[in-house]
Parts: sequence; structure tokens; C-alpha cells
Amino acid sequence: DIDDVGHKYYLELVLEDVLDKDSTVNCTAEVLYHLGNKNIAPDVQFTLEGELKNTEEADNIFYSRIKSLEKELVAENIPDSHGNVPPEMEPVRLLAWVASGYVIWQNSTENTKFQLAQIKRVKQVKRSDEYLEFDYTILLHEMVSQEIIPWQMTVLWHPQHGVQVTQDSRQPKHASQ
Repeated sequence: DIDDVGHKYYLELVLEDVLDKDSTVNCTAEVLYHLGNKNIAPDVQFTLEGELKNTEEADNIFYSRIKSLEKELVAENIPDSHGNVPPEMEPVRLLAWVASGYVIWQNSTENTKFQLAQIKRVKQVKRSDEYLEFDYTILLHEMVSQEIIPWQMTVLWHPQHGVQVTQDSRQPKHASQ
């Protein structure tokens, strides 16, 4: 407890590479949740011991595939109701997973535990520059309340410049239908 500021947590954890389950790195982190103000994202400071697998080759393959499409990508329900993700949609899911991490961080409190449940809909937005842009409607599962929350996010991505969430907003419940 930090008087008049908030609660700071010291964490030690092991991060598992999502693409290579045998690859792990140790991580230490400090997370500060501010008192009373739910509009301030927690402060996070972290240190990694080692590096996760380089995804440059897979990123470039995905980037080239999407850039070469004749019309913009549109997809729904990833994963489907049986938990299946078509292999060609796996990079789209991973991109949503990374971007949703930002949304989750920005909207977390000590009393929430969000997890990406599903991409309800993703639509690629045509651009004239080198970036890829996707409009996602995702479902976040809030594990404490068991609430399923629709969320819209606009994501820019380029393999050399990373992921950026340029816009996000919580959606009304009926948006998930």
C-alpha cells in the first residue's frame, strides 16, 4: 500500500512463447493500481531475462499474404463455437490477441481479469500506405463477473513497426449478437 497513491504489486512470472510452447523467459514486474481513479491504466514496469522467439519470418509471410489479397479480408467468429481457428486465420487471431492486451491493460483494475474470448468480426480497412488496418469487434470475458463484453478496436500493424491500437471502445451488449 502506498498512501494516497494506490497498491503496488511485485511479480515474478514465466512467460511462455505463444508460438513455441517450449520457449520461456523469466519476467519480473511492478504493477501500480491507482486509488479511486478507474480512468488511469495501471503503471507497469517489467524486465525480461532472455528473449522470445523471433517472429519476423512469419510476420512477413502474413503481411505479404494480406497485402496481396484482391479484396479486403473479412471474417467472423474466430474461434468458432467449437474452439477451432482456421490456420489462415491464426495470424489474425494473434494480432487481435496482442492488440486486446493493450485494451485490457488500459481498462484493468485490481478487481478485473479480462481475457480475449472471441473475434466476433474483423474487417480489413483499405489504406494507401504500407500499414495494414483492421477493425475488430472482439468479445472480452471478464473472469470475475463472468460478463462477456463486446469491444471495438481499430488496429494498425506493420511487421517492422509493430501493433498500434488507434481507437477502442466498449460496445453495448447487443453488439455481440
